[in-house]
Amino acid sequence: MKRTTITPVGALHPILFFAVVYVVTLFFSIFICSTIFYSCNTSANASVAKEKKTKSIEIPGSTVASLK
Repeated sequence: MKRTTITPVGALHPILFFAVVYVVTLFFSIFICSTIFYSCNTSANASVAKEKKTKSIEIPGSTVASLK
């Protein structure tokens, strides 16, 4: 009769698989969340800075006046 032996790596295969899936998911979630965070902050700061730089108002029937 042959005895079958189970190698330690084979026995840990499900645990290693889910550990790798967890690490990949963690990496992508950090990447996605940081991208969303920076895009929200950049657009808000850029629009405020642009608004502070030049404000223009439109007067009906005349040219555009610029306020500083």
